[in-house]
Amino acid sequence: MALVVTAGIVVLFFGLNFLKGAAMFSGNETYYIEFKNVSGLSVSSPIYADGFKVGVVSDIQFDYDHKSATKVVVELNKDLRIPKGSSAEIVSDMLGNVQINLLLANNPRERILPGETIQGTINSGMMAKAANLIPAVEQMMPKLDSILTSLNNLLADPSIAQSLHNIQTITQDLTVTTREVNTLMGGLNRKMPGILAKADETLDHTNLLTGNLASLDVQSTFDQVNQTLANVQELTDKLNDQKGTLGLLINDPGLYHHVDATVRNADSLVLDLKTHPKRYVHFSVFGKKDK
Repeated sequence: MALVVTAGIVVLFFGLNFLKGAAMFSGNETYYIEFKNVSGLSVSSPIYADGFKVGVVSDIQFDYDHKSATKVVVELNKDLRIPKGSSAEIVSDMLGNVQINLLLANNPRERILPGETIQGTINSGMMAKAANLIPAVEQMMPKLDSILTSLNNLLADPSIAQSLHNIQTITQDLTVTTREVNTLMGGLNRKMPGILAKADETLDHTNLLTGNLASLDVQSTFDQVNQTLANVQELTDKLNDQKGTLGLLINDPGLYHHVDATVRNADSLVLDLKTHPKRYVHFSVFGKKDK
């Protein structure tokens, strides 16, 4: 019975040490890390180097007299070589988990020996950035509330709904217009070869007309026109010249009056002939003249 109890105590001791992260065998070496603030770090918190777990926190020694920083006792794998100038930082994630990251320096010649102290800092990560954003968010809240109020008032305006309805109507009209334009363009595409053929034919006729115009003797045509105008001018001059025959006929008033009198006499003679024909014509059936 006593043997069973002793075995249970031994198992419990090693189990507790295992759960705390303490080494059950001599595969680890002890180092010390100093922090001004452990930021929730506790015994058995993991320690990582380049993302790989290399040890755990075995003890935290708080200075109640505040004469020195808090010293954290860590157990690290004995195969880990810590270069001189390395440091450590406490990192907290969004879920509240706390761990220590070893920031290994690039110093292949010197190393930190077991039992020596490593300087540590706090890297709050996303939590610190979120905390820094809180004051800015608090300043933005009144403005955001004012913007939301103005937006609610704007959306409550009946004209907004009417405008949206008009936009919907315009969109539908544009859809119909686009469909009609597409139909028109389709018709134009089908008719385009005929239009181009007619355009080519028109260009051919234009070129032919241009060639005909180019072949005309324009100077000869102008010479004939000038000759015709000269003849008209000569005829006009003769009509205006009172010494010529045409000029006398047109410009002599006496000749006009004689011609006019002759016409009147001829007209009177014709009227008298119609009224008294026997005065001018004498004939008899039996060949006897009337006296």
